[in-house]
Amino acid sequence: MIYFIETLKERNETLFNFGLVCLVFTILFFILSKTTSTEVLGINAYIKPFKFAFSTFIYSWTVAWFLGYLPSFNPTIFNWIIIITLGFEIVYIALQASKGELSHYNISTPTKSFLFSMMALMATIATLATAYIAVLFFSSTVSELPNYYLWSIRLGLIIFVIFSFEGFVMGSKMAHTIGSEDGSKGLAILNWSFTYGDLRIAHFIGMHALQIIPIASFYLLKNTKLTIGLGILYFGLALFTLIQALQGKSFFGKI
Repeated sequence: MIYFIETLKERNETLFNFGLVCLVFTILFFILSKTTSTEVLGINAYIKPFKFAFSTFIYSWTVAWFLGYLPSFNPTIFNWIIIITLGFEIVYIALQASKGELSHYNISTPTKSFLFSMMALMATIATLATAYIAVLFFSSTVSELPNYYLWSIRLGLIIFVIFSFEGFVMGSKMAHTIGSEDGSKGLAILNWSFTYGDLRIAHFIGMHALQIIPIASFYLLKNTKLTIGLGILYFGLALFTLIQALQGKSFFGKI
C-alpha cells in the first residue's frame, strides 16, 4: 500500500491530492450522516454527498494511476477539468444536503434549475475528458504493459463512459426510480429500490468497470481473451440492469 501511494503521488500529484481532499470530505459527510437528523427522500441528507465524494476519490486515484502509463501525455488540463467539474458537483450536492433539499432533478426555482443543469454540464465535460483518455489508450503505444492489462484499462474506460452517459436517461425522466416516485425503501447506503426499477444500479455497475475489470485482469485472469470476455460479460450485466430498471423491475426481485 505504501508503494502504491508513493507511486501514485509521483505519477500525478494533482489528482492524488484532489483524491485526498475527496476522502476527507467522504469521512466528514459520513460523520454528519451519523450525527444529524436532516433527511431527503426518507434517508439522511448527507448519505448522498458521502457517496459522491467517495466515488470521486476512487475515480481520481484510478485515473491518476492509469495516466502514468501514457507516454508524453501532459495531464495538467485534464486534471483541472476533473477537479473543477467533479468538485462543483460535490459542493452543490453537499450544500443542498445541508438545507435538506434535493440536488438532482430539483427545478423548483430558476436558480435551482440552472444549478441542476450546471451539474449535468459538469458531468458531461468530465465524461468527455475521460473518453479522450480512452482514445489515447487505443492510439498510443504503451509497450511496458501486458496486453491483457492494457485491454482491461481500455474496456474499463469504454464501459465507464457509456454508463456515465446513462445518467442522461435519469435526467430525461427527472427521476432514478421507474414505477414509483423516488424514495422507496432500498438497500442500505446505496438506497437501490427493493420494489421498483432503479436506474442508478446500471450507472453504478458500469462506472466501476474502471476499477473492477483492470483489477480482475491484473491479479486473476492474466489473459487477453479472458479479459475481453470479462469485459463483454460485465457490459452485459450493466446493460441487463438498465433494461430491467426501464421495465420497472427491481434488481432484487420481490422483497
